[in-house]
Formats: sequence, structure tokens, C-alpha cells
Amino acid sequence: MAKKILIIDDDPVIVTYLKALFEDNGYQTCCASSSMEGLEQVRTEKPDLITLDLEMPGEWGPRFYRKLRQDKELRDIPVLVISGIDGDHAIKDAVAFIPKPFDPDKVLGIVKKTIG
Repeated sequence: MAKKILIIDDDPVIVTYLKALFEDNGYQTCCASSSMEGLEQVRTEKPDLITLDLEMPGEWGPRFYRKLRQDKELRDIPVLVISGIDGDHAIKDAVAFIPKPFDPDKVLGIVKKTIG
């Protein structure tokens, strides 16, 4: 069964790109364009990994992350931060922090190392 990755980003170009990158490499994907939608998706889809943008409308990524970590069922899902702003301090337990624009090979390498 393919591992599932939830992409949370409000930039449709990035979402489309990451979706293609992950699906071309055998992963399933689901997407959300805001923190609120992201939390709903996490609960329904139960992804193996989440890529998270920090700067989004409504709620910032770090707030989403705090809510995720407060939920016993969801708190162990690894989060990979991909963001245009320097925010690695905001999310201490993230698997990695990758600045935009990002190197797709680097992203894939981290995903493979984290969830196989």
C-alpha cells in the first residue's frame, strides 16, 4: 500500500509540483490550502507524512502544528516544513526545514528517509 502525504500550502503552483513529485515516486497525496482544512484532512486521511508551509491565510503553520501535536492520534505524524520564510525555530520537532525555492531531490530524499 502506498504511503500517503498531505501537502498543506496555499500556493497552487507548489501544491501541483509537490503532488506530481510525490505521485511520480509512488506516493499517494492529498492537499489542503489552509491550516483549518489541513487539520480536517489529517483526521480523515491519516497521512504518513505532512509537508507544511508556514505562511498561509487564516492560520499560520505553527498554530496548525501545535494543534496537531495536542491530538494523541495525530501527534506522531512527521512534518516536513517547506516555506519561503525562515521559520525553523517555529516548529522544533519538524523532520526538516526546507526553504523555498526547494530542491526536489532533497525533498524526496527526506521523505524516503522518513517514511520509506
